[in-house]
Amino acid sequence: MNLPNKLTMIRIILVPVMIIIYLLKDLIGNPVYLIMGIIFVIASFTDYLDGKIARKRNIVTTFGKFIDPLADKLLVMAALLILADNFRFDSTMWMPFWVPIIILAREFIVTSIRLVAVGGGKIIAASNLGKYKTALTMATITYYLFVLPNVSHTIFDILGIILVGLSVIMTLISGFDYFMKNKNIILESI
Repeated sequence: MNLPNKLTMIRIILVPVMIIIYLLKDLIGNPVYLIMGIIFVIASFTDYLDGKIARKRNIVTTFGKFIDPLADKLLVMAALLILADNFRFDSTMWMPFWVPIIILAREFIVTSIRLVAVGGGKIIAASNLGKYKTALTMATITYYLFVLPNVSHTIFDILGIILVGLSVIMTLISGFDYFMKNKNIILESI
């Protein structure tokens, strides 16, 4: 296994670690957000690093094209679900249940289109809008893990809501764009 794919596997392994930390939040206390934030940032950095190394060394593999976006989805969805669960107990960290549902629905649609494309012998790489969506969502999650637990000012809460709103809007836009660019693949498979 090449280095970029190893980094991606590290990202996947960090997802259950982050979940376990959250489940131990009553035992750990307030530093739980800092610990999850550090894990999330390290995992997010592996995403940047594996792509950079793969392009620089020209070691892009079919496995990497599929596992890298899957690792991103697992990391982001785990963090969003943790934050949505946490919202039940801490209303200042606004992350209603429907936010992860919208983002997850988009991911299922995109993954389904990719699977249909693979069946037709085509591989669809991630779009720039999808990458921007991922980066914005990761920045939002980072804000929620590092900033919101440590401040009690309304302006920070409002900024969090704005970031979540922008993440949802970018999710919808990138999902629509992905669908429109690849609608022929869907139509050919019907």
